[in-house]
Amino acid sequence: MTSFSLSLSLFQIVFFEDKNFQGRSYECNSDCPDLHSYFSRCNSIRVESGCWVLYERPNYGGYQYVLTPGEYPDHQQWMGFNDNIRSCRSIKNVSLPTKRRFYDRPDLAGQMAEWSEDCPSVHEAFKFCEFHSAVVMDGAWVFYELPNYRGQQYFLEHGEYRNFTDWGATSPVVGSFRRITEF
Repeated sequence: MTSFSLSLSLFQIVFFEDKNFQGRSYECNSDCPDLHSYFSRCNSIRVESGCWVLYERPNYGGYQYVLTPGEYPDHQQWMGFNDNIRSCRSIKNVSLPTKRRFYDRPDLAGQMAEWSEDCPSVHEAFKFCEFHSAVVMDGAWVFYELPNYRGQQYFLEHGEYRNFTDWGATSPVVGSFRRITEF
């Protein structure tokens, strides 16, 4: 009789080179600044556990994609612009109650709004739709450039963002945002 134990990591993601979970694959359970040596392209992903931020370029650069547990049979399912995934990070503290403050000026100045719920339309919820700076008091959030959680994504976790470039954006315009949860 043989006994064995399975250990399921809190964070586990599987990348596939081809659509529909076909082709060469790579299983990852920790942050990785350069995935290039494991696969040449990424056309489908299975997030087994945890939440992840995927990046188009090595060292956590380029377009960002936030994925929660589930299956993504092609890159369009995670709103990917192409099949380039070159680095990834696991997201910690997703289950904490979250709060965020937004400012319409850099350096945490100007009009401030505090928000703790998902927001499908910034234009409808606020008097301003440009967030020049922000403070995330706990948890993790995703900004989307367009309403209804569409367009380019920007991952924000606990900390101060004194300018929109601090979260990787080229413009202060935010169309929607939501809290990251595993459920």
